[in-house]
Amino acid sequence: MATLNPSRDVIFPVLLFLLLLLLAFFYLSPRNQNFPLTSDSPFSTPPSDLQTTHQTVQTQRATPLPSSSSDENLSTRGWVPSNSTGGASSTSASDNGSVSKETLKMSPEKQIEKGLARARAAIKEAIRTRNYTSGKEETFIPRGDVYRNPYAFHQSYIEMEKRFKIWTYIEGDVPLVHDGPVNNIYAIEGQFMDELERGKSQLVARHPDEAHVFYLPISITRIVQYMYTPPVNYAANYLEKLVTDYIHVIADKYPYWNRSSGADHFLLSCHDCAPGISIVTPDLYKNFIRVLCNANTSERFQPMGDISLPEVNIPPGKLGPPHLDKHPNHPHILAFFAGRESGYMRTLLFNSWKENDIEIQVYKHLPKNNSYSESMVDSRFCLCPSGWEVASPRIVEAIVAGCVPVIISDYYVLPFSEVLDWSKFSVHVPSNKIPEIKRILKAVPIKWYLEMQKRVRQLQRHFVINRPAKPYDLLNMIFHSIWLRRLNVRLPLLSS
Repeated sequence: MATLNPSRDVIFPVLLFLLLLLLAFFYLSPRNQNFPLTSDSPFSTPPSDLQTTHQTVQTQRATPLPSSSSDENLSTRGWVPSNSTGGASSTSASDNGSVSKETLKMSPEKQIEKGLARARAAIKEAIRTRNYTSGKEETFIPRGDVYRNPYAFHQSYIEMEKRFKIWTYIEGDVPLVHDGPVNNIYAIEGQFMDELERGKSQLVARHPDEAHVFYLPISITRIVQYMYTPPVNYAANYLEKLVTDYIHVIADKYPYWNRSSGADHFLLSCHDCAPGISIVTPDLYKNFIRVLCNANTSERFQPMGDISLPEVNIPPGKLGPPHLDKHPNHPHILAFFAGRESGYMRTLLFNSWKENDIEIQVYKHLPKNNSYSESMVDSRFCLCPSGWEVASPRIVEAIVAGCVPVIISDYYVLPFSEVLDWSKFSVHVPSNKIPEIKRILKAVPIKWYLEMQKRVRQLQRHFVINRPAKPYDLLNMIFHSIWLRRLNVRLPLLSS
């Protein structure tokens, strides 16, 4: 009998095949995926009137996963959680509310993905038909060019109310976890946390298996308050280590972080230091959703994955600045600002305009008999310069006062810009144009100003805090921004 001697021509192709197989396995591992936008998402490849900075950057940076019309085309890697009474059947129910036997046999995460696919399809249909589909009477219908695409936004919001579920991790103790400020400059951090922790929101998941996203209820403000008291040792990286340790705790205890590498997890903070959480271990946070007031693209804010959070200064006993009715007449002040000299942007503003022009009224200290709120109402434009960081609570104050905001900033990603077209109701002035503010504002035709002022009043509901949250208010707009991030991501799944 002849003996076979494998030749180099046979061995080399086999080794090459094995090498390619190994590389493919490593590349497709969930830990090596960036979880880009799904190609069938209406917000991933939008029509021209729906494009935003977020979507454009995302499309350029990431190659969308192949679109699919059936579950067989979905990735079959990941973890299948055990079925439970708190499963995800509610998220994948058909539009008439019924749940098929086939759906009940699916794993919870596959039910979630099926529901998200239906949501994407409904939004696309709303864009095509310029109409909406809802199972209930809609009390508010967003319309007008203040929205990038009002039909997409409206249907997306309907789908969020119908499907979106958020699980808040229970690990950790107050005051660093499960507790946040509800007043003053960082108050949105505590108000958001409290809205979810009270458990009365319809978006609260009954069980983690039905959750679309997972909330880390860590208060960056409280960490800075308690861990960075004088003498301060910023080199110790307490903030970064505490957040990273918390992630390791939940990743060791639950399967949810590891199955997505954090792509469906988020943390929300308005503190200036919040962007620094990812400094120590950036790879850990590459898919993580950071909801930040300090939305500065020059300081590692990623518009395609992070979310810009409005900064709201909430006085004790209140839920925001006073809401003053403003008539669209001709206010006698062209532009107004009063505040401290915090940050270089305000230094530039004071150097050019501090108390030296009757039409551009800029003060460090408001004159004794002047009312801050009334001065906003009496002004056509309200100047909103960045402070130590890019965000400013004056943007919300201006909108609530019915004053057209003049956003004086560099590198700032504005809140809700995936939905709102800020160019239709605000003016942007970069730092190098501050000396030209008067010329820029005087060049705005009165007809265009009145139209902008009308639009400001139209969208005031989106910048008002209610407790409990009300449809389309500020808290629900934040929820919607988080919903959009999740809607545009497809996670690895196991076969059911």
